[in-house]
Order: sequence, then C-alpha cells, then structure tokens
Amino acid sequence: MKAATKKVVILGSGPAGLTAAIYTARADLEPLVIEGEPSSTSDQPGGQLMLTTEVENFPGFPGGVMGPQLMMSMREQAERFGAEIVTRKATRVDLSARPIAIWTGDPSAPEPDITTEALIISTGARSLMLGLENEARLLGYGVSTCATCDGFFFRDKKIVVVGGGDSALEEALFLTKFGDSVTIVHRRKELRASKIMQDRAFKSAKIDFVWDSVVTDVLGEEKVSGVVLRNVLTGEETTLAAEGLFVAIGHAPNTGLFDGQLEMDPAGYLKTTIGTATAVPGVFACGDVQDHVYRQAITAAGSGCMAAIDTERYLASIE
Repeated sequence: MKAATKKVVILGSGPAGLTAAIYTARADLEPLVIEGEPSSTSDQPGGQLMLTTEVENFPGFPGGVMGPQLMMSMREQAERFGAEIVTRKATRVDLSARPIAIWTGDPSAPEPDITTEALIISTGARSLMLGLENEARLLGYGVSTCATCDGFFFRDKKIVVVGGGDSALEEALFLTKFGDSVTIVHRRKELRASKIMQDRAFKSAKIDFVWDSVVTDVLGEEKVSGVVLRNVLTGEETTLAAEGLFVAIGHAPNTGLFDGQLEMDPAGYLKTTIGTATAVPGVFACGDVQDHVYRQAITAAGSGCMAAIDTERYLASIE
C-alpha cells in the first residue's frame, strides 16, 4: 500500500502537539497528528493533563478547568482548522529518508505508512511513579507529580514528598508555602540533591525527613489520607497521616523512537538549537520531550507555537 504523504506530521497530542496543530492548520499546512494510543503509557493521547483533575494555572480560565476538558477543547480547536488526528502510535521513524518516513504498524514492514516533508516531535515525558495500585487510583485525588501545578490545593495540609534529588527538594520547598508540614521520604540516609538545595531543606522549619524508607501503599478511599512506610533496613512498617503525596523521583522523556537519529542530552531529552529545530533539517521538537526545566502546560503550548512557526518557515524555504 502506498504511503500517505503529508506536509507536516505531529507526533503527540498534549498541549505542545495540539498547539502546533492549531498553528500549522491555520497556515493551511494540513497537519496530521498521530496522537498515540490509550493503551500506551509512553504517549497517552492528550498528554499528562488527561490524568489530572482541576487545572487552575492555565491562562484564560479564571475558575479553573478540568485537565481532560482543556485537552478536548484544544483538540476540537485544531480539528476546526483542518488538522487530522488519528489514534495510532508511531512505531518507527526514518529521519534520514526524504521525505521523512513514519511507520504506525509493523515497524519491520518494508514500506512506511506515512511520509512527510516536516516532522514536529511532541511526544512529551512521563513522570516516574512508585508503581503502587492505590497511587494510580488516587492520582489527581491527593497524589500528584507537580507541586507547581497542584500545591495550591494543599493549603494547611500534611504533605509527603518521595525522592532525594534536586527535584524532590525543590518540590518540598515550594510546598512549604502551602502545607502545614512537608515530610520527605527517602530510601537512603543521604540525599542526592546538590548541597545548596540540601541546606535550604534542612533549614526549613516545615520540612522533616524519614530516612531509609520507601512508600509501600497509599491510604484513602476517595482521597489520600496517609501512606504506609517500610524501613529498608529493618523491614518495620509504619503509617504516616497525610493528605497529599507528591512523587518526585524523576521524569523520562519519550524519545526511544529517535535513538541514534537525534541528539539527546544525558537524560534523554531531545536537543534543540535555534528555536525548536533539531540537528536534522525539517525535524522540530517542542514541549516536555525537550524541556526538563519548566514542564508546564503553558510552556509546552508556547513551544508548540514556536515549532509550528519554525516548520512553516522551513517549508517555505525549501519550496
């Protein structure tokens, strides 16, 4: 079967991908968005906002908006201007081919399913989780992976933060602005965070530490009421009352599809140069797949706009 040919293909349908779709569609580039599949943990359609509840920090919604509703509105807006969105997963790409080749079925098939003149990568990043059943069930109901996003909801509450790196301590320090207390749970006796972050955390009157311990369960029916901790040295289990659990053990960018084809930093995030351009002509990256600093819906949307404009200018330059 002959591959479908597109001017622009966008991989991913979070805030970055859908914003890129809105802009490229309005530029009459007829983008195709490959949004991923619901069964895939690495490219959830709609991105991580599909797993959140209320979003209060996205501009234009003074009363807040539910994460899934925000993403559905972005999707409808992109489709209104002519973007085509398919619920499939890219299984292989060949960035050395011209036009760029994309497979969405059997990656070993001799011919690609789609070819494109320009590719926008917005496959995002996933928060690393503890892997607990109740953690997944209570995500958005006391369990969070983003203090900047959700800290406001935990005013005067007892909060637990899991992790020992800079991100965990940064989350904890931010949460002291809202919470009654913040307890950092770390599986070792020493933190991995930089000395300056450790000094700040140790000086905070609101932060306590539980060392050599891991969270083995999250308690609560409709919302978090506490966590079960196990000491890794003694095996002793204790219960700690808490109304919020922030998991801060890291993120993993969804970049496996591009191994050996695009330049990445040591953590696996795609490297971009001027604007959103990668080192491969016609390939652009936006959102959390290349941003390990801000990781916000609004910054992802902004970089999606940049990628669309960069793509439009690239296509004009090769005509």
